[in-house]
Amino acid sequence: MDPFEVRMQFISMLRRLTASQQSVQKVVGYCVKFAQCGEDLWDCIIEECRKGSINSRINILHFLDSLCETSLLLKSRSAPSTSQKEDVTSKGVFVDYLARDLSKIISYVVPEGRQGLPNLSSTKQILENWRIKRVIDPQKVDDVLSDLNNRPATAPDTSGSAPQPTTTHEPLSRNEIFKRVEEDRERHKRLRERRWVQSITHDTTDHRSLTLACFLPLAESAAGERALGIDIEFENEWETASDWNEDDDDAAAEESELCFRAEGEGPMDLS
Repeated sequence: MDPFEVRMQFISMLRRLTASQQSVQKVVGYCVKFAQCGEDLWDCIIEECRKGSINSRINILHFLDSLCETSLLLKSRSAPSTSQKEDVTSKGVFVDYLARDLSKIISYVVPEGRQGLPNLSSTKQILENWRIKRVIDPQKVDDVLSDLNNRPATAPDTSGSAPQPTTTHEPLSRNEIFKRVEEDRERHKRLRERRWVQSITHDTTDHRSLTLACFLPLAESAAGERALGIDIEFENEWETASDWNEDDDDAAAEESELCFRAEGEGPMDLS
C-alpha cells in the first residue's frame, strides 16, 4: 500500500472513530502496522483535530492515549536485532510527536470559550494520567494544565478585538447530545480502569515483564540508569503532600496517646 493510500484510509478511519474500545484499538492497530509512515499519519491526526467536531476531537484524544500506551509497550520489548530495534523505534515515534505538539492538540480539543467546555474535564483527566505515568515530560503537561486552568470562565468579548476564525459551530442535535452522553460514559469507564498504581520493581535492566505503559520510565540518566517504578510513585505522592503543620502535631500526639498510655491507666484496647 503506497503512502497516499495509507493516508486516505487512515483519515477515513479517524472520521469514523467512536469512544468504543473496538473502534479505538482498530485505529491504534493501523498506526502500529504502518508506523513507517508515522509522520504522514501524525499530520492526519493534527488535521482532523483541527477540522473535526467537538465530539470527534475528544475521541481522537482518547485514541492518542491508547496509542501512546501501545507505543511504549512495544518500545520496551526491543529485540537484539538491529532491524527489529529500528521497527520498534518507529512505533515509539508517536509519543515524541505528542510531546512536541501537545499544546497545539489541546488547543484544538479544548478551544477557548463555551465550545470547549464539554471536553475540558476529560482532557484534564487524560493529561493528569500522562503526567503521573510519565508518558511525556511532566513539566510539559503541567504547563498545558496551567494554561487550561488560567483560561477565563466565560467566552471573551471579541467585539473590539482582532477578527476571529470564520468557523461556525452549530448546536448539537438531540441525537448527537444523547450519543455524546453514551460516549462520555464509555470514556470515563476507560479512564477509571487505567488509574493503576505504579509498579514496584528493582530491576533496572529488564522491563519486558511489565504489562502497562505507566510502569515504563522514559528518562535515563547519563549513566544509562532508568528510574524505578517505586521512585516515580514516591515522587508523585511527595508532590501532592502538604507541609507539616499544627494539625499534624495534634494528630501525632493523639496517636502517641493511644499507643502509649499514661501511668496508672489501663492497657490499650486492642479489640
